[in-house]
Amino acid sequence: MQLSKTEEELMNYLWKLEKAFMKDLLEAYPEPKPANTTVATLLKRITDKGFISYNKHGNSREYFALVKKKDYFSKHVNSLIKNFFNDSSSQFASFFTKETNLTKAELEDLQAIIAKEIKNK
Repeated sequence: MQLSKTEEELMNYLWKLEKAFMKDLLEAYPEPKPANTTVATLLKRITDKGFISYNKHGNSREYFALVKKKDYFSKHVNSLIKNFFNDSSSQFASFFTKETNLTKAELEDLQAIIAKEIKNK
């Protein structure tokens, strides 16, 4: 299951905070902040999708992620590679390195990461 853009935005705040009450999540948003009802609706939808849960503290709910950010985005990237790059990681890497205006230093960093992975295999 996938999150909408607005649900992903809220999840990013929750991943950063790790645990948060609705007021904490509202404070994390830049101005203009969304309405309380908007955030409450997003929290309900994300909970229903199984991405988050909460602990009750009186009338308040303290939310926490059930899905790790790395796991969510890894699945997202793998889906992107499968659907847009014929399930070819090398096509994706080629596109990424050519189309994202990486600096020479960033490309060298990527090269070092790849060299390390090759050595570990």
